[in-house]
Amino acid sequence: MSDGRARYPAAARLRSPADFARVFAARRTAAAEGLVLHVCRRDDNAGPRLGLSVSRRVGNAVVRNRWKRRLREAFRRVTARLAPDHDYCVVVRTSVVPAGAAGQSAVEALLVALAHRAEGRRERCPEAPSTPRRRRR
Repeated sequence: MSDGRARYPAAARLRSPADFARVFAARRTAAAEGLVLHVCRRDDNAGPRLGLSVSRRVGNAVVRNRWKRRLREAFRRVTARLAPDHDYCVVVRTSVVPAGAAGQSAVEALLVALAHRAEGRRERCPEAPSTPRRRRR
C-alpha cells in the first residue's frame, strides 16, 4: 500500500455494530501476546472480513492508529491463508506495537496462528438460550 490514498476495501471490513455483536456472540476466541481474536462463520464465501477493536486503554491516538495500520496490513497479507467464510475481530490489549519488518512478520504469524486455533473451537449457537455462569468465590 504505497499510495497514501489507497484504502482497505469496505467489503473486507466489519462495519456495523450488528456484525461485531454477531462475532462476539459466537464465542470462538484465541488469545496470545496482547491480542484476542474472535471468529465467526458466515453463510457466504465472499472472503474473510476484519474488524478491529482498539480501546483508549491501549494508548493515545497515535498508538491506536499504529496498531490498526499494522493489523490491517498483516490481515491483507495473510488473507489467502484464512477461511473465506469467516469474520475476524481483533481486540488489542497491549500498547506495545511491534516495530519494523520483523514486527510485521510476527504479527502476521500471530494472526494466522490465532485464527487456526479459534477456528478449531466449537461455535456457540447464538439462538440457543445461554445458561448463567456460576461465579467462583
